[in-house]
Amino acid sequence: MTKIEPPAGERPTLKTIAFMTGLGVSTVSQALKDGPDIGRATKQRVQLVAKQIGYRPNRAGVRLRTGKTNVIALVLNTKEEGMGLVSEMVYGISEALSGTSYHLVVTPYSLSDPMEPIRYIVETGSADGIILSRTQPDDPRVRYLMDHAMPFATHGRTDMDTVHPYHDFDNQAFGFEAVKILAEKGHKKIALIGPPQGLTFQRHTRAGFEMGLREFGLQEHWLSDIDIDSPTVDIVAKGLALGRQDDRPGGIVCSASIPAIAVSAGLIKAGLQIGRDVDIVTKQSTQLMELLRPEIIFIHEDFRVAGRDLARAVMAWIDGADPAGLQSVVGPKQRESILKFL
Repeated sequence: MTKIEPPAGERPTLKTIAFMTGLGVSTVSQALKDGPDIGRATKQRVQLVAKQIGYRPNRAGVRLRTGKTNVIALVLNTKEEGMGLVSEMVYGISEALSGTSYHLVVTPYSLSDPMEPIRYIVETGSADGIILSRTQPDDPRVRYLMDHAMPFATHGRTDMDTVHPYHDFDNQAFGFEAVKILAEKGHKKIALIGPPQGLTFQRHTRAGFEMGLREFGLQEHWLSDIDIDSPTVDIVAKGLALGRQDDRPGGIVCSASIPAIAVSAGLIKAGLQIGRDVDIVTKQSTQLMELLRPEIIFIHEDFRVAGRDLARAVMAWIDGADPAGLQSVVGPKQRESILKFL
């Protein structure tokens, strides 16, 4: 499609489109909003010209007229990049927002005050909706957002009595399935490198892990001093220490792929072979991880799908949909190895 350029040095505006189509500014505005009083042919003509000249609505003007920012804020902490979550989730959200009036703004925060970015967004009115993650069973962010009537969706569930949109991975099913895989490989003692205490998906993961231990009559090798948020150097050191123990676990379940690769590095440094001396089952968000450690057993968690579902849920709640119908949970699955296609 040939792009029509507006006059040199000018930013395309409603007046530009009106001039090029021979329509009034108010007609152009209503056509771009898909107004019911504007004919289909007129809408298509206006929207085509707008696309050709690269028109973008003035967000400051839109906010003054409508009270909306057309912004969806994704609030993430710095730990989540290490889980491989950020890029895939941003891609999924961007797919869902494509073709809408909404724009994505990523707001990072430190673990010291998870409430700070939420308060800032609400108090400044800098977004129409919020996506947040790493939920707690009783999450103060969720309670605050409900109290302030701010549309939002959570990546993860809560145990609260409030009804809100969410998308979640079934970590209880993952914990059970991972133990089952290791049991079928003949392991009797299994360790868990799980999420940190206080998060909902930590409870779910441990519940599934313990259910698997009971189901298959296995013993846990307790790791109380590390979790997936631990510094990578500490996880490597733990792998090295485990590899040197006579009573080391035969299998390890890990809730994120980078910590799984870190613990495998320590085990290898201790002289063990992954897949022969010890097996590791972990979640992954991209199949690229298995190119680094193909001997690890990967279960896929699709953060791109999560991003799409969460963005659609927030937009639907903004538009007045019932939040009870904007909830989804997906189960774990093993995908065919990418190495088979190389």
